[in-house]
Amino acid sequence: MTKRNTWQREAVRVALANNDGFVSAQNLHGALLESGTALGLATVYRSLASLVADGSADVLQRDGESLYRACTLGKHHHHLICRSCGMTVEIQADAVERWAQTVAAEHGFTRPEHVVDVFGLCAECSAAG
Repeated sequence: MTKRNTWQREAVRVALANNDGFVSAQNLHGALLESGTALGLATVYRSLASLVADGSADVLQRDGESLYRACTLGKHHHHLICRSCGMTVEIQADAVERWAQTVAAEHGFTRPEHVVDVFGLCAECSAAG
């Protein structure tokens, strides 16, 4: 089933794409309101869930909070994420793919899915602190 592309969902998609790193729904909601786009927080959450479901956004959990980021469509990838500023880089990790397949097969699992996010400090934050 194809999801309707409402103006609200499109506004959330564009706002998300304008962020370099991961952002919370609350912060995205605040940015939308500041830009003059009046959306309810529940609408932002629903739109983000829809974007994650169709592969247009990534979600990760950090300190008990869901954070969202626009992502490259149709391409499995992983992230390097700065713990300080949140800057995020999409990476390919062929060794991780092979490892996931091998570990799953060793335990009799098929069709493994995985999420790998690597946290550290980016070069700029490392130099500053």
